Amino acid sequence: MAKNSVQRFRDIVKTLAHYGFGYIVDSKIKNDSKAPENLRKAFEELGPTFIKIGQILSTRPDILPQEYIEELSKLQDNVQTEPFENINKIFYKEFNKPIEEIFLKFNKKPLASASIAQVHKAVLKNNQEVIVKIQRPEIAKKMNMDLDILQKIFKLTKVGFIDTLINPQEALEELKIATEFELNFEIEAQNIDKFRQLNKDIVPVYAPYVIHKLSTKKIITMEKISGFKIDDFNLLIKNGYDREDVGKKLALSFFKQVFADGFFHGDPHPGNLLISDGKICYIDFGLVGNLSKSLRDSLNEMLIAMAYRDIHKIISILMAIGIKKGYVNRNKLFEDIDYLMDNYLSTSLNNLQVSAMLQDVFDTAKRNNIRLPRNFTLLIRGMVIIEGVVAKLAPNIQMLDIIMPYVKSNNKFSILNNIDLDEALMKLVFFTRDSTRLPTKLIELSDSLIQGRAKIQLEHKDLENNVNELNKMVNRGILALVISSMIIASSLILNTNIGPKYHDISIIGLTGYAIAAIIGFGLLISIIRSGKV
Repeated sequence: MAKNSVQRFRDIVKTLAHYGFGYIVDSKIKNDSKAPENLRKAFEELGPTFIKIGQILSTRPDILPQEYIEELSKLQDNVQTEPFENINKIFYKEFNKPIEEIFLKFNKKPLASASIAQVHKAVLKNNQEVIVKIQRPEIAKKMNMDLDILQKIFKLTKVGFIDTLINPQEALEELKIATEFELNFEIEAQNIDKFRQLNKDIVPVYAPYVIHKLSTKKIITMEKISGFKIDDFNLLIKNGYDREDVGKKLALSFFKQVFADGFFHGDPHPGNLLISDGKICYIDFGLVGNLSKSLRDSLNEMLIAMAYRDIHKIISILMAIGIKKGYVNRNKLFEDIDYLMDNYLSTSLNNLQVSAMLQDVFDTAKRNNIRLPRNFTLLIRGMVIIEGVVAKLAPNIQMLDIIMPYVKSNNKFSILNNIDLDEALMKLVFFTRDSTRLPTKLIELSDSLIQGRAKIQLEHKDLENNVNELNKMVNRGILALVISSMIIASSLILNTNIGPKYHDISIIGLTGYAIAAIIGFGLLISIIRSGKV
């Protein structure tokens, strides 16, 4: 394994260098407009694990720049088919039975071959058609080995890589978490069960059920959906579907998941949306998003604040739900969001994309050192995809018309619904007690003001740095004054030619010139190094 790791390390470094990412090794930064495309090509050449890494990264605009997100989104699983013998071995390890003993029929040729798993059609002994998703052999070890190698590369070239693209430690941690979820099919099975439960009463929405007795961490068996992609317009019309009706139901379904359930499909592209028996069928639940009640409330408040152009409220929400990654200049944040709101006010509602508006607000927060929760970024990605699909199905549908009823219903009685009686009574007691002390406090304050004992405490950010800069400026001024005085004094001494002499020239005057020159030269170097010439 160690030998394989060393060889893999060499392959990764060689491939990255070949596609123009040699600076990862030698730390020399290069700005190349083709870098995103070259990174995608490098991932494709490095094989299945890097393809999956790229696909995971493409869902994280909070980690990678947008141009890399767009390019890595093009990564497609074009992986060599795993021999049936290897698939059968994995199945036997999981169930202690060969495939032939469990299934009446099992297509040895996969329906799809992805970087992590293969999907096969099969028929159970009771003639039920199913889909069997089986992990590739040793895929977990291979992915972990590649991630460990990437970590070693980042440690060797830490400075160069941070300055060129991303925070490597942050990206690696996210990748490790994501791969753990991707490699555990039990989590996907739980996601399917939860989605089915939350949408059991929604007639036009469906998801395949899981056959748990034939599902493990590495294998998942589920109902086969016989349908066609939601963007196959010819089949939609041929089977008598109304495109506008389908588009509206899709939008309602997604925003119900977001605002009502707090649990939504994270990758609702047309390949994961099938039309079957009058229903929109969601498949592939490897990527889902979860929004807690507090995050949903924040999203509601955000949308309302944006509708009323309440910039202070928007900033308060961003500061509350975000993670500060550095100093946040609230004045700059206010100006940036105010500029955004001005742009959207001039946009027609017919052309307004809610996902784009939220994305711009979140990007602004990121530029101002505020990082938002992962599930918010996943939500934006899902909304972008849904808006694109709905726009193709039914161009006349306005997404605001779909979203606002959810927002209004969630806020209509929110004050009354969130009241805790015990908490309200306690607050009333405290308020009554403090109110009785208010007149006394007001009298004390007025007496302090009249007698001159009132004090106001001011806090200045970065005051120490500003004082240090001021000290440097004053010291340089004093040095300049000393130098000029020494030059004038030395000139007067030379003019009178007093004191000990060298070649009939006053030594005191020459010494004064030399000292002034040395101090002046040092002062000049100090100013140049500060970069504030």
